[in-house]
Amino acid sequence: MLKARLEHDSVYGRCLATSEPVESGEVVVEELPFAYGPKRDSGIVCLGCYRYLQFGEDGDSLDRCELCDWPICGNCVDDAADHRGECEVFAAARVTFAGNVSEDGVCPQLDCITPLRVLLAKEAQPERWLNEVAPMEHHELERRENADVWHADRVNIAQYLRGPCKLADRFSEELIMQVVGVLEVNAFESRTSQGYPLRCLFPYTGILAHNCVPNTARTIHPSEGYKIRLRAMVDLEEGQQLQHSYTYTLDGTAQRQAHLREGKYFVCSCERCLDASELQTHFSSLKCGQCTEGWLLPKQPTVVESSWSCRSCDYSTSAEDVRQIVCALQAEVNAVQALDMGPKRLEEAERLLRKYKSLLHPSHYIATSLQQLLIEMYGRVQGYEMVQLTDQLLERKAILCRDVLRVLNVFEPGLSRARAMNLYELHVPLVLLAKSGFIANKLTGGELRGQLVDAIDLLKECVEILQHEDQSSQEGILCSVARQALQQLTISVEGLGSELD
Repeated sequence: MLKARLEHDSVYGRCLATSEPVESGEVVVEELPFAYGPKRDSGIVCLGCYRYLQFGEDGDSLDRCELCDWPICGNCVDDAADHRGECEVFAAARVTFAGNVSEDGVCPQLDCITPLRVLLAKEAQPERWLNEVAPMEHHELERRENADVWHADRVNIAQYLRGPCKLADRFSEELIMQVVGVLEVNAFESRTSQGYPLRCLFPYTGILAHNCVPNTARTIHPSEGYKIRLRAMVDLEEGQQLQHSYTYTLDGTAQRQAHLREGKYFVCSCERCLDASELQTHFSSLKCGQCTEGWLLPKQPTVVESSWSCRSCDYSTSAEDVRQIVCALQAEVNAVQALDMGPKRLEEAERLLRKYKSLLHPSHYIATSLQQLLIEMYGRVQGYEMVQLTDQLLERKAILCRDVLRVLNVFEPGLSRARAMNLYELHVPLVLLAKSGFIANKLTGGELRGQLVDAIDLLKECVEILQHEDQSSQEGILCSVARQALQQLTISVEGLGSELD
């Protein structure tokens, strides 16, 4: 495990801590997956490369394995190493793939694939199973409370594998349901080199303690058999607990808590969750309707039905009233996000942001999501392409980047992918504004050079963060683009320095 050791915590149970001091960017854990395969509730995908396949309503398709009849695309038919294990099982049992898909595009028959791969890996690697996977949490009692899902898993996975697939003498129903739970609670989503989603089970990385302000970041490398590398986002002391976020850090406390309760079966009590202001960001705070200066915050942030009160006056309201307001605003945002990428989408996002000034704190997570959306659209949308942006709109993009980075610096300090993406987005308007200012004689040569150096510093940090990503990933590709931009800008500044000298 490189620079980590296994510990038992009274709150978190099995978890990892540093075995020595670790600097930001250092690898603390590195491991190959015990097994990997299609995500739960996926559509029909190739069991070799995981790309989506088109099957007719009656299951007709040429994308089938010649040995077992299950979905394999033409590119993988002769070399589908991932598929060999289940192929032998299906072929021996003569169980065929029906190709049935529900109205929501889900193919329940494929839900058995990844659990089966874990079970086959258990037989192939019994010691690793016993020491690393079997102790992983699977929350059987909590999962049983969701009777519909438990029944579906029992029928579609456990009974299917033991019955039609003829594996009853190898795997008990109890064991299969344990594996289903281990995957549900601990598996990480990843993507292939072509960008198709799948899930991977990492026995050590999967037991990291959760924190809504994580101190580690993971990279999964499909080109290395989906090896995972866990790096310190910030400097860590010896014996410091390694913490990861199992929810989206740019969700508000209520949304994060709901996701963790429903998917991970625990209530988070990290410093951020217990602080009604979310570490002074006011990421969930609403404008008080009764006074001009106050903000509405929950009295007990981790309690679902906690009342909300203003810290400047005596006004308070119920959790249900807050939920209704937030749901209505989120529905408006969702409608804008659903629009085609174009000027209307951008202009509607700006309109909502103006509207919400009287309802939300400027850093509220709904406002932040709109800011992030606008960052991605300015420079890419027809009529708002980078060469078309006025200095005012370039300033607007820069302000949006700084606002989002201000939040990310609190919730994802250090080596954060989201920070890297926004650092890259910020450098572009800074360069263009510096050049236009110099052309308009608003900046001296020295001031131009200074502003370009600031942009270089942003790119350096962006590359520093993304250099560890798999080269085929979106982040890896951006790293290459940022590195090229850094080289070109550095040459420009060096040439400018010579001219000024």
